[in-house]
Amino acid sequence: MDVLTYRYWYDFHDPLTYMTDTTNLTSMTNTGQQYDAVIHSCREIFLKKAKDYGTAWRVLRTISIVDQIFIKAQRIRTIQEKGHQKVADDIAAEFKGIVNYAVIGLIQLALPAGAPEEMELEKVSSLYNQYVAAAKKLMEDKNHDYGEAWRSMSQESFVDLVLMKLQRIRQILLNEGKTIISEGIDANYDDIINYAVFALILMTES
Repeated sequence: MDVLTYRYWYDFHDPLTYMTDTTNLTSMTNTGQQYDAVIHSCREIFLKKAKDYGTAWRVLRTISIVDQIFIKAQRIRTIQEKGHQKVADDIAAEFKGIVNYAVIGLIQLALPAGAPEEMELEKVSSLYNQYVAAAKKLMEDKNHDYGEAWRSMSQESFVDLVLMKLQRIRQILLNEGKTIISEGIDANYDDIINYAVFALILMTES
């Protein structure tokens, strides 16, 4: 066996390499399952509220949705800094609210101006599933490239990143929705969904 053949054989059969690849694959599989579990919880809340209130959120413009997400992210940041809270809703509930408002933002961006304000629950559920599936696909693609670096990040970082994305959306709105090189509003909503989901996954592991 020549040197090159031996090196190829060894790399291919190296137990450590095999174990590392298997670990990465298992980790990504677990992430997918954890992601789905978090989204299931968020969706359940979203649809229950849709049964109670209908699609009242249809009146919200993009800046109003941004403000709602901001309120939730800022509350989490305040609780983190003060170390305690006086209102019952916990941090996990706020992250779930962030996920759901970001999905609302994506739905509102996609619907035409003349779309009815009231929507059937089945339609709402279908749209919800569509946009969280797209966010999950983005997460999987980034996990492939970055190796789940988010697992080493702090909850504080996720909140700060959400706030940064909101600032970007505000700036895009000031620019009348136009960007020169940057991603649009929808991409920022996708990232916000994923940051909130990551925070919720890590909370279940702590």
